[in-house]
Amino acid sequence: MFLKIAIKSLLNRKGSVIMSLLAISVAIFVLLGIEHIRQQARDSFASTVSGVDLIVGAKTGSLNLLLYSVFRVGTPTDNISWKAYQEIAESKDVAWAIPISLGDSHNGYRVLGTTPDYFEHFSFGNKHTLEFVEGEAFEGVFDVVLGAEVARTLGYALGDEITLAHGVVSTSFSLHENSLFTVVGILSPTGTPVDQTVHVQLQGIEAMHAGSESGFGGAASYDQSQLEADELEPKSITAFMLGLKSRMVTFRLQREINDYSAEPLLAILPGVALSELWQMVGVFESVLRLISMLVLVAAVLGLGAVLLASVRERSHEIHLLRVLGAPSYYLFFLMELEALLICLAGIVLGTACLYLCLAFLGDSLFANFGLHLDAGVFTQDGLVILFFVLAAALTAAAIPSMRVYSQAKAYNVQ
Repeated sequence: MFLKIAIKSLLNRKGSVIMSLLAISVAIFVLLGIEHIRQQARDSFASTVSGVDLIVGAKTGSLNLLLYSVFRVGTPTDNISWKAYQEIAESKDVAWAIPISLGDSHNGYRVLGTTPDYFEHFSFGNKHTLEFVEGEAFEGVFDVVLGAEVARTLGYALGDEITLAHGVVSTSFSLHENSLFTVVGILSPTGTPVDQTVHVQLQGIEAMHAGSESGFGGAASYDQSQLEADELEPKSITAFMLGLKSRMVTFRLQREINDYSAEPLLAILPGVALSELWQMVGVFESVLRLISMLVLVAAVLGLGAVLLASVRERSHEIHLLRVLGAPSYYLFFLMELEALLICLAGIVLGTACLYLCLAFLGDSLFANFGLHLDAGVFTQDGLVILFFVLAAALTAAAIPSMRVYSQAKAYNVQ
């Protein structure tokens, strides 16, 4: 009967109740949405690279090395010699090594020079290895493997020929037109910077630059015998990634690389550098959470205002309930129940809308922003937020509830 009276009372004031319900729904949508995107972005951010124990580059800041080697952002301060790479890669503690050479681009997308080991050992997320949606890894000097976004945006398919450019700007007048690269593979989407990368062999980069300087033909007419074998061996690279045989030697090898006497080198742990980078952008995360909290406060205060405004209209209802024997505290809890019902309905509506948006827009967000969002929003943090919302709604309804309680006591006196 108590619940039935509350529902009947809400239906009797359905206009104002619907407005309060929509306000609560929007607040829930924003609050849960921001929290879900924040958590998913953090997980996606942390899973950009996995299974890599050390990243080695020229002496610079750890964040700078992480940004240009993993996220393809910024430019390296210097290169490291191929000799230093070989010496460290041949260490007894190293299981595998992936060299990285940056500096060229194609239509604004970064070109990454590497070796076939990249497709075998590089992993992301929960140690997911790279997979091909079409084709295979490069073998020839002028073979190229495209990330998923590059192929989708530029409309490339297997067998297409592309021209690379010097530098990383979207429009370059320094094209390597004498060296055409043939698309031999397209990677599956990963939601990482790999999707926005053009992959070629290190020898391809050397041959491309040597061909530009010497006037040799492109990929179709290129005669590899025109260059000596040592000319195709890189003189320097940008950085390299290391996988170790045992993680017990990570810090020792890191210290040895940082103290490398032949040239200044820096070795970083990707996980530690990622945590530092996330802390730097944490201020934006805090701002988003503050905005969502303000939206919730506005909605809850609006709910309290609607209930308070209804108190005067309900004087006859209050008097009638008192005549029927309802105690004062009964009316207090009746008002609180009404606030609880509005809040619960708002939670259901807001959560349903968020779930539908994630289900229908998830693929689009992944394709355009590389952000993979799970449709499930009922995480531990999400449940804590919902509990907080319910508590806030009951607190906001305390003032009109006390007003009703006071009126009920007055009727009792009379």
